[in-house]
Amino acid sequence: MDSTAPAPAPARAHVARVLRGTPTSDGAGVKLTRVIGGPQLDMLDPFLLLDEFGTDRAEDYIAGFPEHPHRGFETVTYMLDGRMRHKDNHGNEGLLVPGSVQWMTAGRGLVHSEMPEQEAGRMRGFQLWVNLPASAKMTQPRYQEFAPGQIPVVAPAPGVSVKVIAGAVADAEGRAVPGPIVQPATDPLYVDITLDADAAWRLALPQGHSAFAYVFEGTASLGEGDEARALPAQQLGVLGGGELLEMRAGNQGARLILVAGRPLREPVARYGPFVMNTKEQVMQAFVDFQEGRF
Repeated sequence: MDSTAPAPAPARAHVARVLRGTPTSDGAGVKLTRVIGGPQLDMLDPFLLLDEFGTDRAEDYIAGFPEHPHRGFETVTYMLDGRMRHKDNHGNEGLLVPGSVQWMTAGRGLVHSEMPEQEAGRMRGFQLWVNLPASAKMTQPRYQEFAPGQIPVVAPAPGVSVKVIAGAVADAEGRAVPGPIVQPATDPLYVDITLDADAAWRLALPQGHSAFAYVFEGTASLGEGDEARALPAQQLGVLGGGELLEMRAGNQGARLILVAGRPLREPVARYGPFVMNTKEQVMQAFVDFQEGRF
């Protein structure tokens, strides 16, 4: 075998499926759009849920998310606009501001609340639920919380700006710039991409990961050639086919989140705020919560 032969070119990724979220409400009546975790897409291993919230109407969010339990998975809150105060029954408390991110590992269980710290103005952002492997479902709860200034921003190509929340993205010189979030179980990539009008960029996706892109401003074309698919705002594209994804903005520019994670390929038993591997474990979670063991 000729060791000097060039490596094969990475396979091109494309949009395998497109879907639009479903309007719903959660917490104490907060209005949001459920994109993953609904009838169209129950889950995309390891991702259990993706909610987008965004409104200028205080009555749509003011009641917030009062105290509620979690066990067996992680929640990722990424704020675009607005201020949200979180507290839990372990004494942790913090304030999420525009551009900040919180990656909470519920593990064996906690009870927490997320309440708006504003009575007017725009509230906008995303919450993602990420499954934990069986070996980590009963781990100690923990937080990874980062202010806007702690999240690196790279300019990998002309007219392209990328906030790197998790994983790594190569800058214009080819140097890998890592985000602050670390989770070995699913090795996630989570980036917020802004494309100027007609700007284009190719992103290398982690091999073997489940991946999706969600456009929330403008229109972006994902994929190459005949496989290119234009996604307008509020549409999600499930990605497949390869590790090199080309994206190009429309003439009004685009903004999207792109998320990838290593699938766990384990049984999932879920009921409300508990995500375990068996129904018996879910029932035990209810008992533990009712008896104050979270």
